Amino acid sequence: MKKTTKLAKTPGRTAKAAPPSGPTYSAPALEKGLDILEVLCRSNAPLSQTSIAEELGRSVSEIYRMLTCLIDRGYVLNISDTYAITTKLFELAHSNPPTNRLLLEAGPIMQELSSELEQSCHLTVYNQGRQIVIAKVDNPGGMGYSLRVGAELDVLVSASGRALLAFQDPETTELRIRESVRRRHEHSSIDIDAILESVRKRGFESIVSLQIKGLHAVGYPIFDTQHRAIAALTVPYAERLDLNNRKTVKDVEVALGRAARTLSERMGWRDGVSSGFLREPSDTSVVSKGRQRAIRR
Repeated sequence: MKKTTKLAKTPGRTAKAAPPSGPTYSAPALEKGLDILEVLCRSNAPLSQTSIAEELGRSVSEIYRMLTCLIDRGYVLNISDTYAITTKLFELAHSNPPTNRLLLEAGPIMQELSSELEQSCHLTVYNQGRQIVIAKVDNPGGMGYSLRVGAELDVLVSASGRALLAFQDPETTELRIRESVRRRHEHSSIDIDAILESVRKRGFESIVSLQIKGLHAVGYPIFDTQHRAIAALTVPYAERLDLNNRKTVKDVEVALGRAARTLSERMGWRDGVSSGFLREPSDTSVVSKGRQRAIRR
C-alpha cells in the first residue's frame, strides 16, 4: 500500500498542488533549492548564507550544499561572502514567452468550449487603456457574433475588461482605470469600484452587453502563477431562436468557468490561493448598478 506524504509548507510560499488522482510526495532537497532561488530573486542586494538561512528558517549547514549546486549550475553567483541571483532564470523565462505559451495552451481549450456551447469565444489582454483580442474561435455552427484577432475593446464597460481589472493588485487596478478613462472620458461616471468588488466576489463578470444589442457577455480571468489576471476568456452569447436545445446564460457561465480554470492551471495557477476565483456561478447574471461617481483621474 502506497503511503501519502503531505508537502511541507515553507514561510512565504505555498506548496504546489499535486494531481488529485495520485499520491503526493515531498522533495526536500528540491524545495530547499527553490526556496533559496525565491529569496534571492526577492532581494535587491546579495545575501550572506546567514541571511538566507534566517529568511528561510533553516540552518546554514542545511543550505550550504544547495548553494554550491546552484552556483555550479549557473543560477547563483558567489560574491565574496554573499550570494546573488544570475540572469539564467531570466534567460530561461524568455526562451518561452508568456504570450506564446498562453496562445499555445488556449487554442484547444477554446475550440472545445466553442463546440460545447455552439458560441464563439475570444481571448483578450490589457494594453494601455484598452483590450486587444489575441485569439478567437468562431461559432462552429456558422451563425453568431465574433470578433477579429487584433480588435481593440473598451475596458470599463465590457465583461472581459472588468475581469482583467478586478484581479490585480490595487495599484495596478487604479492605474488601468485611469488609463481607460483617459482613452474614453465618457466612461468616467461609471461606479467602477463597486462593479469590480462584485466581480471579485463572484469570480467573473456576466452582463447584458453595453455595446451590442442582443448580446450577453460572460468574461472570466485567466490567472498566472502570481494569481493576477493576465488575460480574459469571454463568450459573447447570442441566443439562437431556431434551436430547441439552445444553451442558456447559466450554461455559458458554468462551461466558461471550467475552461478558464483549465487554462489558468496550464499557466501555473493553483487553487486555494486566489480568493473568489471561479466560484460556482450565481443565478444573478447582471451586476446591479451602484451610485455613480466620478473616477479619480
